[in-house]
Parts: sequence; structure tokens; C-alpha cells
Amino acid sequence: MEGASQVSTSQTYKAYSDLPLFSDFASVADTERYVPLPDDWFVALTDVVKSTQAIRDGHYKAVNMAGAAAIAAVINALDGDASFPFIFGGDGTALALPETSRETTEAALAATARWVEEDLELTLRTATVSVAEIRRAGHDVRVARFAASDAMTYALFSGGGVSWAEREMKAGRFPAHLAPPGTRPDLEGLSCRWKALEPQRGTILTILAVPPSDDDNDPAFREVVHRLIDVIEASDRGGRPLADDGPSFAWPPEGLELEARATRGTRSLAMQKLKISAISLLAWVLDRTRRTIGQFDPVVYRRYTALNADFRKYQDGVRMTVDCAPATVERIEAILKSAREAGILDYGLLRQQSAVMTCFVPSVMTNTHFHFVDGAQGGYAAAAASLKAGAFSDPIDRSR
Repeated sequence: MEGASQVSTSQTYKAYSDLPLFSDFASVADTERYVPLPDDWFVALTDVVKSTQAIRDGHYKAVNMAGAAAIAAVINALDGDASFPFIFGGDGTALALPETSRETTEAALAATARWVEEDLELTLRTATVSVAEIRRAGHDVRVARFAASDAMTYALFSGGGVSWAEREMKAGRFPAHLAPPGTRPDLEGLSCRWKALEPQRGTILTILAVPPSDDDNDPAFREVVHRLIDVIEASDRGGRPLADDGPSFAWPPEGLELEARATRGTRSLAMQKLKISAISLLAWVLDRTRRTIGQFDPVVYRRYTALNADFRKYQDGVRMTVDCAPATVERIEAILKSAREAGILDYGLLRQQSAVMTCFVPSVMTNTHFHFVDGAQGGYAAAAASLKAGAFSDPIDRSR
């Protein structure tokens, strides 16, 4: 979209939390649902360098933790204010905020990048770019709010601008942010305690489907998205990789080491592990005995974990991690293959044996906890690597 015009803040956008909500995911490609962000906002991006290799080496939980860490770090740096659009992409994330939050956001990203390097032994690229600059490059950034449940909403991005900015970041166009050695972000609430999610219908399928030119305003592309989602929603639980009553609490907790490294603050790693273990044991006992403590009800918490999971999203195209029967997988592939041959889209697919969930839980006493879903044998990173091939990518063999 060449020469996208500048956008007036007062005429098009007041606050993210004021945008209308919708809960029909089949309409995510309907561009009239999206509102252009103001020119005086910026997009913040992160990306784990060589994430596919890291996953191949068995570090898929660390990659997802690094991807979700930026969200937790920025929200915590803004004193718990999550009223801005963001999206989790597996090995990275994209956020959009007003220019007044830029200094705080860049400091949080710089600290997160340093923590990822020192504690996870990964490299996290970060960048910020103004919406005005994205428009000068001929793209747009539009946002909508999707209601995953009555307690949780997730942002959806359209217009091609976020995807363009990601490519430019990976090409080294924007300056990186890295805090001094020893700097730690505030990652309180970040966790990955759940066990891997096993498929109940045959296959965990990661799907990427994007327009070849970043222009998702093509009616043919929108029609294919509608067909694709209709097929998935016709299956049991609409492809959701979690049971309706949510995942079961487990003991000992999964991801203990990673969560302790993320949230220990000034505490020793051993003390933080002990704290997380004790809290997890209490939750496990309460769940088994069907008891509550204060406002924490484990049955309600598990149910909202399933409802709040972001297993489907939209960032300049469809991104989903779903539980599919073999016949559904074949129908999905047929739809996407036909559309690719017609020049309507590019796609990447990945069959996997399980999914993984990384969480951000500001408080267990409310239902507003975030749960970010990705495939456990490559996920969005591996599916993106096969995007131009328009074919299945084999699950990553982590034994190599």
C-alpha cells in the first residue's frame, strides 16, 4: 500500500481499551474491524536469534520464555498496565505503545535482552520503530481486540506494518537495545509450569498463512481465511489444544529452573526454586481436594487457563496452533495449497507431537492471566522457515 497517509490521533484512535471487542474469530481477516494506530505511537519488537537451532537443541521452553519475557517486562515496567496491544509470536513478540512510553519500553527491552543472554544463553534482538516511519515505508499498522474470554482480550494486527518492521529488524536496520551486564528486568508473573499439551485428536498443527505482498486487504485472501477457520471450528473444541476444564496441575512443576531464573529478582536461585515449588505444591493439593484458599479456586483457574490461551491469532495473516484429526489436517493443507497455487497466499505448516504454554500471571486471584501457546517441536519459528515452500515442515528432531 504505497504512500500510506498519516493518521490523526483524535479522529481515529483514543485508547486501546476503548476499541470494540469481537469474539467471532472467523472475522479476524475483515479489515473493517481494525483501527489505524496513531502516527505518534511506536512498535516494539523482539526476536530470538537462531531460534530454530535452539529448539532443535532442545531449548524450546527457553525460546518461548524469551519470546514472552518482553511482554511481562514491559507490563511490569508500566506498573502492571496491560492496556496496550501486543502479540506473542513464539520466538518473539510485537508490542505497540504511545511515544510517551518509549523510554520505559526500551529500557525494559534492553534489560530483557541482557537477561536472555546471561540466564538463557540465547540472543534476543530488540527494536523500536515509529508508526509514522512504517507508514512512510508504504505499510500500515491497524489493531483490533479479540475477546478470548469474558476476562481476557488479545490484540490482532493488520496492515503489513508489523511484519515489515520485523523483517527490517532482522536485517539490522534498527539499533538494538542491550542493558549493562547484570541488569535484570522485572519478570514477576512469568512462568511455564504446565506440562506439554498432548493432542487428543491426532496432531498438534502449527499454521501460518499470510498474503504474499503484506496486503491482507485482498478479498480473495479474506475468503480463504474464512474457509480455513470454518474447517477448524467445525472440529471438536474448535481446535483448542487444551481441554475445556484446562490443564491439570502437576507436581513437581515443569519449567522450574526457567521460572526461577526469570522471577528471582534479588533472591538466590535456590530460594526462588523453593518458593515456586511450595506454591505449586499448594495449588496441586487444592486442585486434588477441590478446595479454595482466599479468592483462588483451582477449578476456575484451570478453566480460564483454557479460555485465555492464545492458540489462534492474527498478525498480518493467520497464526494458529491447533489440535487436529488427520482428516482435518488434510482439508487444511488442501485449502492452503490451492490458494498458494492461485497466488493468494504463502503458508507454512508443521505437524508436532505436543504444544507448550508459557504464561504471564499478574495475580492468581483474578481471571486475567495470559497463556501463550506454541508448538513444542518447532512451532511458529519452524513453520515460518517453511513459509515460502508452501509445504509441511518436518517436526524438529531434538535427538540430533
